[in-house]
Amino acid sequence: MAPFGKLLIVIGLFIVGAGILLLLSDKIPWLGRLPGDITVKRDNFTFFFPLATCILISVILSILFWLFRK
Repeated sequence: MAPFGKLLIVIGLFIVGAGILLLLSDKIPWLGRLPGDITVKRDNFTFFFPLATCILISVILSILFWLFRK
């Protein structure tokens, strides 16, 4: 049962981190507005995909995971 408990703790920490990021997202003005983020606005429809922001977050997380693995 110990590995399952550790997995639940990691998942819980991930959810807490995501919640904190969502709470602080208004304080980071460039988040979601980088060059490369896709925004399509029509009369009654808006499509937004933060491509550059996703790539930046992926690079940062990859570096952090690489550092913690060592």
